[in-house]
Amino acid sequence: MNTDIENLFKDKVLGHPAGLFVLFFTEMWERFSFYGMRVLLVNFLTMAAIGYNPGWEWSIENAGALFGTYAMLLYITPIVGGIIADKLTGYRWAVVIGALIMTLGHASMAIETEFSLYLGLALLVIGTGFFKPNITSIISEMYKENPEKKDGAYTIFYMGVNAGAFFGMMLCGYLAEKVGWSYGFGLAGVFMLLGTLQFWMGGSLFGKIGTKPTKEHQIEDLQDADDSLAEVDEEKEVEKENPFTTLDKILIVICSVIGLGYAINDPMSKIAGIDMFSALKIGNFEGQYTAVLFALALFLVLVIGRIFRYTKVVRDRMIAFIIFAFFTVFFWLSFEQGASSLIVFARDNVDRMLSGSSATIFNIVNTLLTVIPLLIISYVLYLLWKKTFHKIPGSNIVLVVCFVFMWGLVGWMLNRDFNTTAYDVSYKAIEKEVQNEEGESSLKYVAITEQTEVLATDKVVERTISIAEPITLEVGEQINMIAKDNDGTAYGYLDEERLLAARENGEKLSRDNGVVRATVKEVKANEVEITVSWFSILNSFFIIVFASFFSKWWESKYNPSAATKYALGLIIMAVGFGLLAWGANGVEGTMKVSMIWLILAYLFHTLGELCLSPVGLSYVSKLVPARMIALMFGMWYLAIAIGNKLAAVLGGQIENITKEYNLSTFFLIFTIVPLVAGVLVWSLNPVMKKLMHGVK
Repeated sequence: MNTDIENLFKDKVLGHPAGLFVLFFTEMWERFSFYGMRVLLVNFLTMAAIGYNPGWEWSIENAGALFGTYAMLLYITPIVGGIIADKLTGYRWAVVIGALIMTLGHASMAIETEFSLYLGLALLVIGTGFFKPNITSIISEMYKENPEKKDGAYTIFYMGVNAGAFFGMMLCGYLAEKVGWSYGFGLAGVFMLLGTLQFWMGGSLFGKIGTKPTKEHQIEDLQDADDSLAEVDEEKEVEKENPFTTLDKILIVICSVIGLGYAINDPMSKIAGIDMFSALKIGNFEGQYTAVLFALALFLVLVIGRIFRYTKVVRDRMIAFIIFAFFTVFFWLSFEQGASSLIVFARDNVDRMLSGSSATIFNIVNTLLTVIPLLIISYVLYLLWKKTFHKIPGSNIVLVVCFVFMWGLVGWMLNRDFNTTAYDVSYKAIEKEVQNEEGESSLKYVAITEQTEVLATDKVVERTISIAEPITLEVGEQINMIAKDNDGTAYGYLDEERLLAARENGEKLSRDNGVVRATVKEVKANEVEITVSWFSILNSFFIIVFASFFSKWWESKYNPSAATKYALGLIIMAVGFGLLAWGANGVEGTMKVSMIWLILAYLFHTLGELCLSPVGLSYVSKLVPARMIALMFGMWYLAIAIGNKLAAVLGGQIENITKEYNLSTFFLIFTIVPLVAGVLVWSLNPVMKKLMHGVK
């Protein structure tokens, strides 16, 4: 009798079961939504409340605290979601439940109220917990009788991850920055919903694969996870000698409660002034950090206590794994600046305006960068349609709707950029002399708005600025404009709808509405303003470009040791931040940095990620005994979660450090820390090889 797996392998697309590509597109739309929202959040929260695209004008410190907690919890809830899927729902229903919860989360965020924001983030965290661990588990179950094809399957699957991240950040970011934040958040939710529908409608293709595991399946999975049945028996003997004691369980609960309490308390104390750990405050040292150090001490007692109950070889291997987890924190606290400080840096400190031939070249490159991947993925959809339409017509139709929508958005975006024209416009401003902390004088120009009261003593001058819009204006035409950034160095054209919204916004906030009258002086060449979110897509692009090179390197005779890969990852990423520190050297006030520095930084960050990121999880099953795998998986994700939280907390200090020192100093922190960590882990290479006892 044919099994579900055998039936699944009958309909092949590019040499793999058609069901793999249903999962490919499901993950692609989920990553589209996740990264589309992720690239917007800090930008939206910190954008000025009065402007072309008003935000909430939070400090980067507060925005970082909230985003850091969100990112931290994303790596914790999948542990719970995996357990629920194993015990109650099965993988497929867990994916559907998670996707629906995330859809509600995106919809909530599109409302743009404070309550809906917090609710939306909470729903996204919960939904990710169900979705993230279980869709990959379906692939694992699909290929358990064809293990030789599993590596290729995961390669294809992760292309879907990067494709979704690429298009999500590009399109959600573009729509949010050019039209409005709610449109960007809403678009993420639309594709999340459509992705859920296509997966649900394609469920019949999988048979019983991904349903709740039986006892028989659980035994088979245990056997597949080890190299041989003999090793399984050996591990069982070790487990009997080292069960989880009552004290172990109590320590796990205490550490978990304190960790969750800190994650919630950090943004709550900064944003709302409510501090659950205030009683633990020691001088200027915040109470929540006292609690975290206490929890960390208890966790070390737990881990060290369990490790030293094992035999020497097992103990040494676990110590090696913990060292890797420790250095993982330093990698992610630097790498994840891409979600916080680098967003603010790209918005406020990078020259994102291109005109003339530079704008034309960018538009052509951006078109190729967008259209070619979309054509390739559309071709995959065509192949899937041919193989599976007779079995899952509804799923295929939903996918076609998704791609028609996607092509429409891409066409609109590219057409808008190709038809954007630059205009020089003049406006009135008040000239003021200001002094910095060193007593040096400089001139500052404050635009005169329609609500500005000009005093007789004010010195009024005429200023000229360039604006870029996809509209036709005539020389001498009177227009209204408003600041597009937080420092008033860029302006955007106000049509009647935006003009009305700006005036209503100013009235609601009881502030100057920021509307400035201007006169068109000159029609210039084609010009394009690169969105803040565009730079974030470079990570996905560079992964797609360089992943195969690194894969071949790891398979060659020149494959470096795990410690060397870690060292390379940390040091290469440090080079990226070093370039940013160099490029930002001497930048003050409203000065802008060339975008080439940020592009190079993302290149080196991605190369570092390709060295380090794939290494860690592969060593869980190799170095850790079966009884400890669940705890060590949790510890590994905890290390990433801590790295993400620290990244957002430190990234939130960009304004404070820049004000106290300079922008270059801020980036030097993320140059020195991973560089020192990289050199240290490289020096430990001989020790790590001994601790791993032959594991490669």
